[in-house]
Amino acid sequence: MVNQNHSSQQTNEITSLDDKNLMSIAQYLKDAQQSHKRSIPPLDQWHPKHCGKMDLVIKANGEWWHEGQLIKRQALLDLFSKVLWKENDTFYLKTPVEQIEIEVEDEPLLVNQVEQVEIECKSFIQLTTTNQDVVIVDEAHSIFMRGYPNGAGEIELRPYVHVRFGMNALIQRAAFYHLIELGSLTENSDGETVLALKSGDLDLQLSS
Repeated sequence: MVNQNHSSQQTNEITSLDDKNLMSIAQYLKDAQQSHKRSIPPLDQWHPKHCGKMDLVIKANGEWWHEGQLIKRQALLDLFSKVLWKENDTFYLKTPVEQIEIEVEDEPLLVNQVEQVEIECKSFIQLTTTNQDVVIVDEAHSIFMRGYPNGAGEIELRPYVHVRFGMNALIQRAAFYHLIELGSLTENSDGETVLALKSGDLDLQLSS
């Protein structure tokens, strides 16, 4: 026979621990933000202990859910996105003292803005995420297409860009349409539509 009181107590303890971990990360980020001007901390220089797994899910559409509740405060999302870390295909929230595993359905970041900028007399594509990460498209931060299963069970090609620490950002549909306006569309020998883009000295050919 299952002891319901004991099971309920365990659930409450896990929930309380999740809340404590999330609050400690938020407090660290607020303190760090006041004392440092860097937008992204040096996560690659930190080696904290692994502190288990948190009930936090970043959905494929970019929504953050904590214990079944949608996190709506953009300021809070912007803070947490700064300590996102990927290691051995697993995602974490990472501070100097703790590294907590979270679930990410696809990629944790979304690009919603596209611009062309001039750098040393060359034209580059600049992408900005919903959390205000700014990415200049180059060889280290290239745009690529990758399959992802849609709601109908089919594999849908979606555009991504590498951002940092092994993590990518999904380029949202409206932003991708802007990329199409910056490039040119052709058709290859297989009848596939190809989007040609140029950013600095980088030439990209994206097949759909």
